[in-house]
Amino acid sequence: MISFESDYTTGAHPKILQRLAETNREAMPGYGSDPYCKSAAEKIRAACECPEAQVFFLAGGTQTNAVVISSLLQEYEGVIAAKTGHISLHEAGAIENTGHKVIELPQAEGKLEASSVKNLLEQFYQDENHEHMVFPGMVYLSHPTEYGTLYTKKELTAISEVCRQYQIPLFMDGARLGYGLMSKSTDLTLADIARICDVFYIGGTKVGALCGEAVVFTNTSMPKHFLNHVKRHGALLAKGRLLGIQFDTLFTEGLYFEISRHAIEMAEQLKKLFKEKGYRFYLESPTNQQFFILENEKLELLKEKVRFGFWEKYDEKNTVVRFATSWSTTMEDLQYLREIL
Repeated sequence: MISFESDYTTGAHPKILQRLAETNREAMPGYGSDPYCKSAAEKIRAACECPEAQVFFLAGGTQTNAVVISSLLQEYEGVIAAKTGHISLHEAGAIENTGHKVIELPQAEGKLEASSVKNLLEQFYQDENHEHMVFPGMVYLSHPTEYGTLYTKKELTAISEVCRQYQIPLFMDGARLGYGLMSKSTDLTLADIARICDVFYIGGTKVGALCGEAVVFTNTSMPKHFLNHVKRHGALLAKGRLLGIQFDTLFTEGLYFEISRHAIEMAEQLKKLFKEKGYRFYLESPTNQQFFILENEKLELLKEKVRFGFWEKYDEKNTVVRFATSWSTTMEDLQYLREIL
C-alpha cells in the first residue's frame, strides 16, 4: 500500500527530527521566548525581506485561522472567503464558533476575484440597512488554493488594493505556501507576499514539519496583545521550542524551499504518469495537489493498493479524487503506482 492521500501523512523531514533530538536535553524558556523561536523569526524576516515583520508560531492550520481571524475582527464583523475556502468547508465551523460569520463569495478554480470582493463591499455600504448586517471586516484567501491553483501577482495585488481602499486586512492562508512558491507557474515570491498581504502564514505541517505554522504580520495590522489572543484560544504552547526548532531548521540553508521543490518535481512526474495512462484531469494544478476524474468502479479497485483523497462527486458514475506529493514521495512510489495503474 502506498499513500498519496495528503502531504502531511508521513512524519517530519529527517533534518528536523535530527535537530529535535540534538536539542532535546537543552532547558529552554517557554511560550516562544526561547532562542530557537527568536532565530527562526529572524530567518523568516530575512526570507520575506521584511525586517519589521512580527512572527508567531502556532501548531496547526485550523487553529491558526481561528486565532488570526478572530483577533483581527471586531465583534460585529465577518470574514470574506471563497465558497471553497478552507474556513468555509473543512474547519467544522471553527470561525463561526469564535462568533464571526464567514461571508462566502463565488470562486474561479478556488480563487477569489478582486471584482467580486469590490462588488460585495460596494453593495454592503450602499445598503441603507447595513448597520443591521454583519460587516465585512477582512478578506481570507488560500495560496495555493484548495484546488492547488495559484494567484498571480496581478490578481493578488488587485485584491489587496480593494482591501486597502476599504481599510480591511488581507489574510493569506499559506498552509501549502512552499509549493506555491516553488511552482514553475508562479510569479510571486515570498517578499511579494509579505509586501502585498497584511498577514499570512507559512505552513510547516504540510511542508515537512511534524506540526507548526508561522504567522507573519507585515505591517501595523497586528492586533494589540496578539500573544494574549493566542493564549485565550488555548493555542500557546508551553514548549514553544518544538515549533521554533522546526522552523529554524526549515529556514536554514533553504530546506523549506528544497522540500517544496522536490514535491513539485514529484507532482510533475505524477501528472505525466496519469496522462500516459489516459486518465482525465479535473483541472490542471501547477502545485503538489493533483485532481483526477475516476470511474467509480476503477476507484474502488485502486483503493485496494493506493491511498488517495476523495474530493467531490463528478457525476453518478465518476468521482474527483486528489493525489498529493510531499517531501517523502519517491520515484519508487511513482514506479509502483505506474505498475498498479
